[in-house]
Amino acid sequence: MASFPDSVQENDLGKAKFIGELLVPVAPFDHKTGRETWTVAFAPNGSYFAWSQGHRIVRLIPWTKCLKNFSMGHGGKGTDASSPRHVSHHNSEGEHAISMASEPLEHTIDCGEIVWGLAFGSSVPEKQSRCVNIGWHRFKFGQDQLLLATGLSNGRIKIWDVYTGKLLVNLMDHTDVVRHLTFAPDGSLMLVSASRDKTLRVWDLKDDGNMVKILRGHPNWVYCCAFSPDSKTLCSVGMGKAVVAELSV
Repeated sequence: MASFPDSVQENDLGKAKFIGELLVPVAPFDHKTGRETWTVAFAPNGSYFAWSQGHRIVRLIPWTKCLKNFSMGHGGKGTDASSPRHVSHHNSEGEHAISMASEPLEHTIDCGEIVWGLAFGSSVPEKQSRCVNIGWHRFKFGQDQLLLATGLSNGRIKIWDVYTGKLLVNLMDHTDVVRHLTFAPDGSLMLVSASRDKTLRVWDLKDDGNMVKILRGHPNWVYCCAFSPDSKTLCSVGMGKAVVAELSV
């Protein structure tokens, strides 16, 4: 039986208000998505909400517009906020190219493989980039820029520019499904991935996405990981009720 602190009234826990529902469109992505949702994520600056619509597709929805749509719903049933409101197109590499605008645009990304994990990342000017790869270095690191990391079923991690939909980097060292991703909250763009290959891997996205550390504390699949607020401690959970804390990641 669950217990609650004195400051929490158990009867109040059931009073959360349902504000709306995001619906998967029937077309044109139905044959790619499989109609199963595996993961969701909020951008740290509140600009976007991302969710995997099934096998390959990630939809990026401007969160303020989403809330406005919910507020216009009737009878508490919510609204369908999944229909595109801005025109986008596929470029030659398969991802969507999005026209830049003063406010976020709703769009989708086709990751090519089943998407298991999502994480947004943003940097701060004090954390200087050490990238030498020309294509990656063209990304303008700063507070007004956003990355989206997608963990895939083939063990790869694809890093996308949120506002343009451009694929920036492919990280390929995992040997099994990437179940979860998390960025350090200090703006350093250190990314940690948790995988079914029983490892967590630490990537420095300000150093061409190089892998800087492999953590092998789990005897079985790793399901999830999270940074402490000061970015100095990483906790992870895996099969068999294992919880591992790593210091000085």
